[in-house]
Amino acid sequence: MEKEIFIFTDGSSRGNPGPGGFGAIVVMLEKIVELGGREIQTTNNRMELTGAISALSFLSQHLSPNTYNLSLFTDSSYVVNGITKWVFGWQKNEWKKADGEDVLNKDLWEKLFSLSKNFKIDWKIIPGHAGVAGNERCDEIATSFADGDSPALFNGKIDNYKIKLLPVEIGAVEIKKTKGKTAYSYISAIDGIVKVHGSWKECEARVKGKAGARFKKSFSKSDEEKIIKEFT
Repeated sequence: MEKEIFIFTDGSSRGNPGPGGFGAIVVMLEKIVELGGREIQTTNNRMELTGAISALSFLSQHLSPNTYNLSLFTDSSYVVNGITKWVFGWQKNEWKKADGEDVLNKDLWEKLFSLSKNFKIDWKIIPGHAGVAGNERCDEIATSFADGDSPALFNGKIDNYKIKLLPVEIGAVEIKKTKGKTAYSYISAIDGIVKVHGSWKECEARVKGKAGARFKKSFSKSDEEKIIKEFT
C-alpha cells in the first residue's frame, strides 16, 4: 500500500503587487515540516504558487519520486485550476496565450508543472478562513512573512505539533462542514480597493474578468474583518 502525504499551502501579499509571503505544511512519515518565506515585491497569485512549489521542492529533495500519494490542500482556485486544467494547453502552446504573450507567472507555472510530475497528487480546493487548521496555520505563516516578520517554523514529530490538524481526517471533516454553509458576506479587492458584498452574485459581477482581482467568502463578522485586513 502506498503511503500518504498531506500538504497545506497558502500565499499572501500586502498589495497586489506588494510585499508577500507564503506558507506550507508538509505532513509526512510521522513528521511535520513547516515552510515559509517572503518576497519584497510580488502578487498574491505568485505567493500561492510559491507555497505549492516550496512543498513539492522539499519533498523532491527528501523522497523518491512516485512512491507516495499526495493530497495538497489550498484555498487558491487559481493554483488548482491551473495545474489540473490550463497548464496542459499552456505547455502545448509553448507557454503562450492566444494573443502571443507569455502566460502570466510563466516561470512559476513551469516549476510547478515540472515538480508535479514526480508525484501522484490529489489537488484539493478548500475554503479559506473556514476553520481548517492547516489552512489557518499556513495563512498565519504567509501573512507574517508578508508583514516582514519571521515566524518560528515547526520541524519535528507529529506528537509535538501543537496545532490540532491531525489525524488529517479531521481536516477532511472540517472541510465537508463548510460545504453548503451560509456565507456571512463576500469580500473583493481590485487594485487595492476592498468592498464587502451581501451576495456572491454581487461579488462575482465585480471580480469576473478582472486581472488581479481577489475574493473570499466569510462566515462571521470576525472572519470578514480578518479577510479585509488581509486584502488591505
